[in-house]
Amino acid sequence: MPVNPTASTLSIHHAGSGLFKTGGVIALVLVVIPLVQLVVFVVSPPPLEGTAAEWFTLFQQNALLGLLGFEFLLVIYSLLSVVLSLALFAALRREARSLSMLFLVSSLIGAIAFVLARPAFEMLYLSHQFTAAPAEAQKTIILAAGEAMVAAFHGTAYWVSYILGSITGFLVGAAILRASVFGKVTAYLRILSGIFDFGIFIPGIGLFISVISVLLLMAFHVLVGRRLLQLPSKALVTSHPNDS
Repeated sequence: MPVNPTASTLSIHHAGSGLFKTGGVIALVLVVIPLVQLVVFVVSPPPLEGTAAEWFTLFQQNALLGLLGFEFLLVIYSLLSVVLSLALFAALRREARSLSMLFLVSSLIGAIAFVLARPAFEMLYLSHQFTAAPAEAQKTIILAAGEAMVAAFHGTAYWVSYILGSITGFLVGAAILRASVFGKVTAYLRILSGIFDFGIFIPGIGLFISVISVLLLMAFHVLVGRRLLQLPSKALVTSHPNDS
């Protein structure tokens, strides 16, 4: 049965347009989420270096603040970033297929690792169990389970996600430089953000340097979001049915 190239192309354009629009909106949402998380940390500082007992107390006092303190918002951030990565991959794959594929795979692994490192609802559940436990022996067991959750918060999965987040910055930055969809400023913002990520390992000033990284990443998301929202009306109309 003969295929109508025009209909096929329109279908592909429609699908690409939807992905780009979704990615563009998500990129802008990713600018807002860190700001909300920062407000939460300033208004109600969670016990980031605290024990499971301290976390249980926070969850019992205010479950929402407990979830936000355990960075559940950043779990949402990580999941949304996967969709943005798909949109960037779709935009960059023609001119930088290998780099964009590595970027997509690294982004997915990093997001999964971060979700595993932030068991917020598990902590909420354990806090309820801890409060309801009738015997000290039960409380001790639940407290030990809570300490395991706190260890995960600071553990290997978190650092894997953190380092992969920096590496994905280099990969997508290099892909953007090779392609013509986004500007060089966009690429350099993401590469610089990845570099400043490693500042967290510098004693004393690490936190300040990592804040600069977040600001650079936010600027990157603004530029990427604006460009992705433009792509359906500009880039897609230049596509050809025989392009691969």
